[in-house]
Amino acid sequence: MFNFGEAIPFENQTNDVLTVGELLVDMIANEYGEDTACNGYTRYSGGSPSNIAINVHRLGIRSHVASAVGKDGLGGFLIRGLQSAEMDTSGIQQVESSTSMVVITKSQSTPTPIFYRGADYGLEYNDELEQAVINSKILHFSCWPISRVPSRDTVERVIEVARKHKLLIGFDPNYHPLIWPQDEDGVAYVKSMIPKVDIIKPSEDDAERLFGPGTPAEQVGRFLALGAKLVIMTLGKDGALVSNGRETLAFATRATRIEDTTGAGDAFWSGLYAAVVKGYTLRESLELGFAVSAYKLKYTGAVVNLPALEVIQQEYNL
Repeated sequence: MFNFGEAIPFENQTNDVLTVGELLVDMIANEYGEDTACNGYTRYSGGSPSNIAINVHRLGIRSHVASAVGKDGLGGFLIRGLQSAEMDTSGIQQVESSTSMVVITKSQSTPTPIFYRGADYGLEYNDELEQAVINSKILHFSCWPISRVPSRDTVERVIEVARKHKLLIGFDPNYHPLIWPQDEDGVAYVKSMIPKVDIIKPSEDDAERLFGPGTPAEQVGRFLALGAKLVIMTLGKDGALVSNGRETLAFATRATRIEDTTGAGDAFWSGLYAAVVKGYTLRESLELGFAVSAYKLKYTGAVVNLPALEVIQQEYNL
């Protein structure tokens, strides 16, 4: 059971956060707009696992990412991006499929994506990945790798090992029907994963895709009813609602300027993970998560040059 006033205990390990899933290229429009009328796009490294791994490294803790890219120019671009961020790329598998890509509108609210998938779901389970799980404190994944095989099978095995070794497991339920096979009930599968994880962070859009319409409090209750242990319901400009099943807290947004919302959720996860590893209480860690997200929102791109967590803590008077 999570207590907001307490720190989360961890055993001593050689790695803090292991992120498993998609590594892809974000092609973000150069101009604001809710359609694809823009003729110019800028290439960025993307994919929640790599975003979070790079972010937490910059915030001051250790990370490792397990993903798959193609044996092509875009795959090389992504690997070089990780290397330039001083990340270990030994967990990046190169497969025969084309590197995955998402074309995204530049937005100050919710960006509109178009998905081009290939290599990202080719991630295979191997001895190196198993050892990476055993040596970590936190496991993080999203809907991307569980939406298709073989990466789904890989994540299921990773979760099994993570639970056996008592890792903290975070799940981003960013379900979108366009990344799921049309002949499969992806909603039912995502719901089946909820009891297997410790922390789940849905947005309002995520919750509506999984449960249909409802107030934030109703949606939080639906996640809890399925076995969620800690639900963080993000509400954009209205902040967030967080519940451990016994107590529900409301958090205000700390964003003062919004340049681009791409990667804001990953920035939150990063701040949260960095803070809990550093020994802050859960309540303090949540506040720091929102502060890191607010810092990221001031810049374009999913990954920005974050300072140490303590610098952000001071900037937002936490």
